[in-house]
Amino acid sequence: MISATALAGMAAVALGMVLTPGPNMMYLVSRSISQGWRAGFVSLGGTAVGFLVYMTTANLGLAAVFVLVPALYVAVKVAGAGYLLWLAWRALRPGGSGVFEARPLARDSRWRLFRMGLVTNLLNPKAAIMYLALIPQFIRPHTSDIVLQGFLLGGVQITVSMLVNAVLVLLAGAIAGFLASRPRWTAWQRRVTGILLGAIGVKLAIEAPAHAHG
Repeated sequence: MISATALAGMAAVALGMVLTPGPNMMYLVSRSISQGWRAGFVSLGGTAVGFLVYMTTANLGLAAVFVLVPALYVAVKVAGAGYLLWLAWRALRPGGSGVFEARPLARDSRWRLFRMGLVTNLLNPKAAIMYLALIPQFIRPHTSDIVLQGFLLGGVQITVSMLVNAVLVLLAGAIAGFLASRPRWTAWQRRVTGILLGAIGVKLAIEAPAHAHG
């Protein structure tokens, strides 16, 4: 069965990923600022369905592949660790994207908001890599409950992502005004996120070979 350490590690990775600006955050924040928090939550519903699609398809497919090809499990773990280190470098380098900058957008219907949230997430490379390369980092491949582990870890990721994004949706306007007058806070947010992702990436890269033979 999955350990508490693996669940905590998954929660930390999910937190670092959701706090790193990407397509989902940009879409949800822009909609919340331009059309209000209700529009943001409708968009967030589409994002949640996108995660469920990824979780189901990835878990059912990867479970069989990892049993048949153990070497692929090692390669996926190394690739996932490398991706975390790349995200850490992007967060720590000078500059950064203005996720909370207000942008003029046309008002959309609820169905379009939901659909765009779904499509944005399905086309989001961060979501794909989360399920294809990062979640497998915490799966123990030499047990009989690989699928259950994948769904539990995916549930942790979705919960963390939805909670953080819900807060961003509710506070998008206030955060935008706050950061506009305090650019140093944005820099510190990037540094903390980068350090968190980098530390986890290094740890996973070191442990990948050992876990593959555990």
